[in-house]
Amino acid sequence: MLIFRQMFDPQSATYSYLLGERRSREAVLIDPVFEHVRRDAALLRELDLTLKASLETHVHADHVTGAWLLKRQFGSAIMVAAASGAEGADRYLAEGDRASFGDRHHSCLTFVLDDSSMAFTGDCLLIRGSGRTDFQQGDAHAMFHSVHDRILTLPPNCLLYPAHDYRGLTVTSVAEERRFNPRLGGAIGEADFVGYMDNLGLPHPKLIDIAVPANLRCGRPESDAALPPEPSWAPLTFTFAGFWEIQPDALEECSSRLQIVDVRERDEFDGPLGRIRGARLMPLAELPKRSDELSRDRPVVTVCRSGARSAQAALLLQKAGFGDVANLAGGMVRWRAEGHLVEGAQA
Repeated sequence: MLIFRQMFDPQSATYSYLLGERRSREAVLIDPVFEHVRRDAALLRELDLTLKASLETHVHADHVTGAWLLKRQFGSAIMVAAASGAEGADRYLAEGDRASFGDRHHSCLTFVLDDSSMAFTGDCLLIRGSGRTDFQQGDAHAMFHSVHDRILTLPPNCLLYPAHDYRGLTVTSVAEERRFNPRLGGAIGEADFVGYMDNLGLPHPKLIDIAVPANLRCGRPESDAALPPEPSWAPLTFTFAGFWEIQPDALEECSSRLQIVDVRERDEFDGPLGRIRGARLMPLAELPKRSDELSRDRPVVTVCRSGARSAQAALLLQKAGFGDVANLAGGMVRWRAEGHLVEGAQA
């Protein structure tokens, strides 16, 4: 059975897709976003998947791809359209190639599963809409034929997943778009579509002058200064839930230079599990009002019984502007189970 996850970048309204094979644990990412590579890497780790390739449906004009960063971290291949003009890819795809599949609209690709149950249409065919053809050598005539001859000829129940949606919609089907797409469905002809597209009158994407050159390098930054910073104050792991975690061994080694915030209640803090030496009691319900008691110049580690409440505390502190925050993985239960020292524990 296919492992499938749909992820979203709200800034550019971009969808990224993770597809994995359960037996081999191999996976591909379609249209990863530079700013979300850390999130995507966390999901791969949590699902125990090995990233084999990043697949680009098109040269994006509204965000920078994460393909190069993923290659640097995982050694994964970068695959783009042969007509894209992008440099630095490991494989250039044309219609009929099997990356896992391929279909073409000029420099854009649609990726189709072998059983035609799903297709990933990039910004060619959108949900009740289509991508634009007024920049990057767009061609409304070519898009019309690509959609009608390649995508809408797939089985009616084939699910279509676009690269973008600006209304929060997530999936459609061939049957729906054949019937209801106001630009390409029903009896709409090529001349109708071309006339529609030639008169959109939309401004160019805000990041086009940054995104397109970067994506023609497959997302490789021009300098190391553009790379996302990694925490250096302790060995941490980023989670798909959106916060950093520190393991008990690592916390014990560097606890003296950290602020340890225990977000349990007083009776738990003084209870059987004990507390970490130097920990400061700040129950979760009080944390928003008391966060100013903490220094913003020293990293903070949040702690609770199991790691659940302290994960919420870590997110709250991040939103409050604390830059270096991590959650103790497994909480006091794991801390005690692994034999780390505690204060105030009851026999």
